[in-house]
Amino acid sequence: MGAARILKRRIRTSQILFFPKGTLGSAENFTGKVWNVGLVENDSVYNTVVGNVYFEPGARSNWHKHPAGQILIITDGAGYHQIKCQPKQILKKGDIVKCPANVEHWHGASPDTGMLQIYILPNTEKGIVTWLQKVTDEEYGKK
Repeated sequence: MGAARILKRRIRTSQILFFPKGTLGSAENFTGKVWNVGLVENDSVYNTVVGNVYFEPGARSNWHKHPAGQILIITDGAGYHQIKCQPKQILKKGDIVKCPANVEHWHGASPDTGMLQIYILPNTEKGIVTWLQKVTDEEYGKK
């Protein structure tokens, strides 16, 4: 499966949207409408950031990387995750993705279904994120 692992362990909860929608993500870092709300702010004790993101259908992040990696927990909908130079992976509710440190990747919703995810950024003393180029329509649509 390459550098990222999608753990096939399913989270057994019913989806309740109890977090606020948050703020609209920057067009510099996302294609389409993406909403983010922070859940756990960074501090010097836990050195972790946690947030909730909703990708509207067809929306996606730019290519990016995290100095200490990232964990995604898909809580609703369907979408994709791709590591640079690897095939695109399909994501659905209950999937957990571990994005390795300093590896270029992107994630977002499918064309017809939005995707809701919780992200966890550990060891933030190493940094948070480096944003890169946009995911092209060709890359997004490629099987």
